[in-house]
Amino acid sequence: MLSAPDFFTLEEIDEVVSAIRCRTDFEPRVALILGSGLGGVAEEVDAAAVLATAELPHWPRTTVEGHAGRLIFGSLQGQKVVILQGRVHFYEGYTMAQVTLPIRVMQRLGVEILIVTNAAGAVNPDFVPGDLMLITDHINFVGMAGFNPLRGPNLDELGPRFPDMSQAYDRALQGLALASAEEAYVPMHKGVYAGVAGPSFETPAEVRFLRAVGADAVGMSTVPEVVVARHGGMRVLGISGISNKANLDGNTPTSHEEVLEAGRVLVPRLEAVLRGVLSRL
Repeated sequence: MLSAPDFFTLEEIDEVVSAIRCRTDFEPRVALILGSGLGGVAEEVDAAAVLATAELPHWPRTTVEGHAGRLIFGSLQGQKVVILQGRVHFYEGYTMAQVTLPIRVMQRLGVEILIVTNAAGAVNPDFVPGDLMLITDHINFVGMAGFNPLRGPNLDELGPRFPDMSQAYDRALQGLALASAEEAYVPMHKGVYAGVAGPSFETPAEVRFLRAVGADAVGMSTVPEVVVARHGGMRVLGISGISNKANLDGNTPTSHEEVLEAGRVLVPRLEAVLRGVLSRL
């Protein structure tokens, strides 16, 4: 595993950008990050370049099944995109700087819009595996506990010291997602995503607590990436694929295999929505 820097300098971030530029001059407008079991969407891209992230300096290596560790540059629905097929997580032992390095790199590559997806557990008892949830807001439990990805020296070239998070998820992009889901006959909930550290799944008491404070789904990613993207001025669209039922009573155990299996149901639905959003931009 790589060493664990608490912070990256602008020069180190640009080292990654330079390494990418040596391999491709493709200039993406939109970045997509694909969650556990959702990487199949990347196969639909008309690829101009495919890079293994393990070949890039400073880039953390994914250790979780369902996360391939590739950057795919190409076109999808007429939009120039870069897809991160596989992310890293705080629970893998990485620092928040490492978890969010891809966002910094995408910002320096000129990306304007971030579309982030994840596999999430249901907190709302009305949600079932295979559902999509449009993220309208989030609760940053890890950040509130002291591990905010913006902790440390602020890089003024990238964003302000105290960024506003009142509209972390772009409302116009949400409208495009809802219209795309309706057109494709894909049911889509709206809700609040709770970001936790993991890797253990939540206890029934924790799920009831999350429900009480307003969460509809819970997962172990996404929030740090969104915070850093908004710090850098990107517009953000977030979509959760519900991978397991709410464990409110302790009678519904959860496994990572279940998450991956749900991904096989979710991919065609997510792909239809993403294609609709990209075609509407």
